Amino acid sequence: MSELQHSIRRQRKYLFYLLSLFFLGWGFTSAQSIYGGLILGTVLSMCNHWLISRRILSFSFAVEGEQKPPRLGTSMRIATAALAAIIALRNPEQFHIISTTLGLMAAYAVIMIDFGIQHYIKRMNRKEVK
Repeated sequence: MSELQHSIRRQRKYLFYLLSLFFLGWGFTSAQSIYGGLILGTVLSMCNHWLISRRILSFSFAVEGEQKPPRLGTSMRIATAALAAIIALRNPEQFHIISTTLGLMAAYAVIMIDFGIQHYIKRMNRKEVK
């Protein structure tokens, strides 16, 4: 399995951990609309992460095989964000719109944090070798 596939699997695992924390917050606190929005946004963010990861893998295989690379599906991710906004705006008692927006950005935050951690680990490993 390539390093890219390991990264995607690790990020997906972190997103599931984050989603489980949001479910615990929804179940055990009185801020259910806030956690409901975070859950809605994070679930749709996970769908976007899955879509972009599939497209990136096919993109990398196409580049390696010197074929025409596929598009990355920006319109589908925008449509998912619009769907989250529509659901949150139509049901404000269950979903807080700002927390839904924050949940939509969860996958991107996880990707950036994971990249930073992996970069730090690789840098520390290089220093140990010297």
